[in-house]
Amino acid sequence: MAKTKILVVDDDRNLLDLIHMRLEDSGYDVVAVDHENAAKEAAIREVFDVAVIDLQLVKQDGISLMEELRLIHPDMPVIILTAHGSIESAVEAMRRGAFTYLTKPFDSRELILQIERAREKNQLTREISRLKELLEERFNFANIIAKSERMRSVLDKVARIADTESNVAIYGASGTGKELIAKAIHISSQRKDFSFLAINCAAIPESLLESELFGFEKGAFTGAVKNSKGVFTRADKGTIFLDEIGDMPLSIQAKLLRVLQEKTFVPLGSEEPVSVDVRIIVATNKDLKEEVKNGNFREDLFYRIHVIPVELPLLKDRKEDIPPLVDHFIQKFSDLMGKKVKSITPAAMQKLMLHDWPGNVRELENTIEYAIAMTNSNTLKDDLILQAKTGHDEMLTLKEARAGFERKYLHNLLKITNGNVSKAAELAGKYRADLYNLMKKHAITPQDFKL
Repeated sequence: MAKTKILVVDDDRNLLDLIHMRLEDSGYDVVAVDHENAAKEAAIREVFDVAVIDLQLVKQDGISLMEELRLIHPDMPVIILTAHGSIESAVEAMRRGAFTYLTKPFDSRELILQIERAREKNQLTREISRLKELLEERFNFANIIAKSERMRSVLDKVARIADTESNVAIYGASGTGKELIAKAIHISSQRKDFSFLAINCAAIPESLLESELFGFEKGAFTGAVKNSKGVFTRADKGTIFLDEIGDMPLSIQAKLLRVLQEKTFVPLGSEEPVSVDVRIIVATNKDLKEEVKNGNFREDLFYRIHVIPVELPLLKDRKEDIPPLVDHFIQKFSDLMGKKVKSITPAAMQKLMLHDWPGNVRELENTIEYAIAMTNSNTLKDDLILQAKTGHDEMLTLKEARAGFERKYLHNLLKITNGNVSKAAELAGKYRADLYNLMKKHAITPQDFKL
């Protein structure tokens, strides 16, 4: 592993030599200079992890040198060395971007401690930045596969509304990509630097949903052994995605309405209201207007969340998107499984284009994942795509066929992940609770797949 590189700048030659020696003895790669110009030249030649700069130099102060060096290396943390009488200037240096300051004379152990803290903070900042870039790249509208006119129209609409503060209601059948669109809206909004939290209203029992949303105080109910923040508190200034809102119990709908109206709520067991600033995106595969007529959904809440409706088309109505989606899923699962599958035969693609896709994009994804898991070739062939049934199988009902596919899919998924349910849920694009429900439905135990 490469050594941590430190730039030290001090016009006191004796102190400079002492710092140089102590840092090298501690395993650092050190460049020590006694002049501002030499420091700038070194910064142009090399990338440093941390800089240690004296506040008072020959021709300029350490703060202005710090700012010049950071024009070359914006993320480089800087530690300022200062005499006791210059602490006010050192504080000003921190206000202008220094990591910290040390007052002379200082213990070399304290300098090393601060260097390590600065280095770790810089590494963490870089990693957060990298993850944000990956997230933005993954969920950017430009990266959502949409060649069909219908899907392009959807993306055009959500791109225009992303930077508003309006609540959004996404309608679409299971597997059409509602959460993907919700994440893209968040990433493209002014709230992108804050949390995006998703909760499936259908997967959590009514008795737990309120505490998941609004949190609770210690002692609020049996088992509440400590305070817990709910989704609304944790997503403050960010976005909450309420999936399957049509399945939210009426009692919780009333509390959600109050939060949307008043921007405050009271956690379970508390008397103190909590103020929040969140954007709400909801999704459902139900017709909420019909649910309102049938008394299953509050009309006043419907008008609160139905500000900007977005309708996602079925995959069978956007078949132009199937070939690019297939290419994307082949690359995704080939990489995940360490295989070298690169293409699909025309006959296999024809099968995919002729299928009606009741499970939409998720079903297509599952189909390609299964085929890649089972193939020994670098090309997917039609014998692994939507395998044809013969004899009695041709008379299966849709429910029976779907159950058979689910069982086979779960077996393959858990086999690939060695029974790791979190990893399996991530691969399947499902909530863990949903996956557990599916496994329970088919009497499948993850422990049976652990190595």
